[in-house]
Amino acid sequence: MAVKDYYKILGVSKNASDEEIKKAYKKLAFKYHPDKNPGDKKAEEQFKEISEAYAVLSDKDKRAQYDRFGSAGFHQRYSQEDIFRGFDVGDLFRDMGFSSDIFSHLFGGAAGFGTRSGFRSRSTSRGMTVEDLFGDISGQQPYAHKGPDLTMDISIDFMEAAHGCEKTIEYLYEGKKRQIRVKIPAGISSGQKLRISGKGGDGIGGMPPGDLYLTVQVYEHPVFKREGFDIVVDKEIKLSEAVFGTTVEVPSLYGIKQIKIPPGTQPNTRLRIKGYGIQRFGKTGKGDQYVRVIVPVPRQLTSEQHKLFEALAREGL
Repeated sequence: MAVKDYYKILGVSKNASDEEIKKAYKKLAFKYHPDKNPGDKKAEEQFKEISEAYAVLSDKDKRAQYDRFGSAGFHQRYSQEDIFRGFDVGDLFRDMGFSSDIFSHLFGGAAGFGTRSGFRSRSTSRGMTVEDLFGDISGQQPYAHKGPDLTMDISIDFMEAAHGCEKTIEYLYEGKKRQIRVKIPAGISSGQKLRISGKGGDGIGGMPPGDLYLTVQVYEHPVFKREGFDIVVDKEIKLSEAVFGTTVEVPSLYGIKQIKIPPGTQPNTRLRIKGYGIQRFGKTGKGDQYVRVIVPVPRQLTSEQHKLFEALAREGL
């Protein structure tokens, strides 16, 4: 669907007042009205465009949705039928010198333009029907279009993202609760989207339903820090262990792992455990795990420790 800038179509700014929007539409509607331009298809298209723009911008809720989501996002939520539902400019047309009868023929009356009930196709004084102007959106032959795509956020924990999982998702569509089972692939990260085909809004006129897009948010883990498909774990060791080396146990995504700390290991050194990271999303293989060695400096010493450090200091350490 083409992007439609309703403000540009009416020639007004985005902070235009309701009165400015009404004035702009009134001027353009008078210029392009089909009764003033019989047989002029270009004028007819202009009239449809400005009427659609005014139907949105003159409605407080629709305008707010349009401003929030933009043209593309708005049209995912509103069909043409939704846009014109409740649209009534009978008084405005009469002010321009057009009879309310002409307005009734053009737009199906003030009883709810675009509603499936009460919308009737009537010929205008120029032989034009409502379907000629806006397409057939009656209850019997609705305006055919694919169902709207739906979006929602879901949250999963760190381990579910690392290993993959299945989640039951519940959401509302047109007041009805839907429940589906969704497989979350291993390795997914925060901000990534999953497309669930055919689980969006219902199609109209025999067209297929839209899709459901899930934006995944992953909770942080108290131990593991993610860097792409690698993970980092901090391991604290004693000063003497850093000097002489040692063997320690560290947690991993796949259980406890023993690693060797080489003699002379410096603080903040990273030791690599190959293949112990996160499953690469949509690919084979895993990232790596890195163990960051933390060597804290003692804040308090016993008298014996103090003597030992004094001796080390005399030896140049």
